Amino acid sequence: MTVSSRTPRPIDHLVLPVSDLGVARERLTALGFTVAKDARHPFGTENCCVFLSDGSYLEPLGIANREECEEAARKGNVFVARDQAFRFRRGIEGFSGIAMASSDAWEDDQRYTTAGLSGGEVLEFSRDMLLPDGTSATGSFRLAFAADQRSPDFLFFASQRILPLPSDRKSLEAHENGVVALSEVVLSEQNPTDFQYLVQEAADEREVEALSFGMSVDTPRGRITVLNDAGLEGFYGIPPVVGTDRGLKGRAVVFKTSNLSDCRRLLTERGVAFKERDGRLMVPPAPGQGVHFVFGE
Repeated sequence: MTVSSRTPRPIDHLVLPVSDLGVARERLTALGFTVAKDARHPFGTENCCVFLSDGSYLEPLGIANREECEEAARKGNVFVARDQAFRFRRGIEGFSGIAMASSDAWEDDQRYTTAGLSGGEVLEFSRDMLLPDGTSATGSFRLAFAADQRSPDFLFFASQRILPLPSDRKSLEAHENGVVALSEVVLSEQNPTDFQYLVQEAADEREVEALSFGMSVDTPRGRITVLNDAGLEGFYGIPPVVGTDRGLKGRAVVFKTSNLSDCRRLLTERGVAFKERDGRLMVPPAPGQGVHFVFGE
């Protein structure tokens, strides 16, 4: 594939493993998010998504049935197998993957394979979703996986919506904290450019911005940034973890809010701990929120 034929992919959603959907729902609600009803996957996992008006969403991912998950992983389900590996290696809460929106996951799978970055077999599935008006809808998806064996704790994948869920989700996209879009996702690695090709291929974007402490790739919906320890602490005040091994790690999610003052007031009134840094509100991880959340305008 030539550079001219590339089609940069927007971020579709973020995978955020959690220990319990009830705890995640309570935490996300306290942060001012509107949380969708719980939904089950046909392979043992479950989620309670947060939809943003820019078209992206957060997927807090829980375990509904461990036996079903283990069986799916044994049969080659990459999504479940990587989730199980993440929980074993990094703990039961965190930030484990980025899904990029795709119009043809089979084509993406071929692109990943050609680049030597295939993460495994394409996955197709359907799931039901309960809408705010009490009705239900079925969505069908096809996923293609991009991975680097040197980075077992973070996964990129293309997500094609074969049968999209209803697009009119205005009630679910309105949030008390004023969040309107996903601004940036922040990953860490000792030498960020070691994984430049993986990030570029996942985003289908060759342009890379070199930073003093890492790199960034812009997508049509949000930026993907990889920082080393110095950059992570300098930009976000996140201290390095002693003894952390190599490979990409999900470290922060940055949101765009319509009014930072209102967001600050809401977090304060609800007793949510945060620090203000460079005109942004930094909320550290807590039960139900396994990664730093950052709110800015």
